[in-house]
Amino acid sequence: MAVKLNVEKRAIRPRSLRNKLRHEGKVPAVVNGYQIESTPVAVDAAALEKIYREHGANAVIVLSIDGKNVNTLVRGTQSDTFTKKLTHVEFLSVNMTEETEVEAEVLLVGEAAGVKAGGVLTQTLYNVVVSATPDKLPERIEVDVTALEIGDALAVADLPKDADFTIVTDPEEQIVAVSEAQVAEEEDSEDAAPEAPAEAE
Repeated sequence: MAVKLNVEKRAIRPRSLRNKLRHEGKVPAVVNGYQIESTPVAVDAAALEKIYREHGANAVIVLSIDGKNVNTLVRGTQSDTFTKKLTHVEFLSVNMTEETEVEAEVLLVGEAAGVKAGGVLTQTLYNVVVSATPDKLPERIEVDVTALEIGDALAVADLPKDADFTIVTDPEEQIVAVSEAQVAEEEDSEDAAPEAPAEAE
């Protein structure tokens, strides 16, 4: 699903203009890629964050630049270390008929049978690379772990297949496993009986 986001062209210099934009609630950004020269723009921070919340990071965002609609994906962002607010965004203009690769979140669903039996579930892979046309890119891929017993594991090859996209990540890479819970060993000093005092000669 494509969503629209209003942008305005901006000057690159002086640097103080970037701070002025941020004080106005806007984020400096750049658009480049398919059929467009690198173009500096500014976007409304609140509007972009709303798109993230409602449509995810892989949504197609339609930017209006000089009266022309440009289909884009967010290729990269920068955030303030302390406030976590966006400080810069890079938009990639895309051809809607060509496949592109992005990361999609792997979301575990359900409670594993092995966990109910006292085991421990460990997820080692949280994102996979997928390939699809921009309008078919998934935000996340759900995997049901309900049937996993202690000793079981799931790999990328076990992810549900979907005709809309192809998973590019190595199919043998492990995503999640259920193992036995580790029992802490008691210290020897707690188990050993106290030694009898030596007899005096």
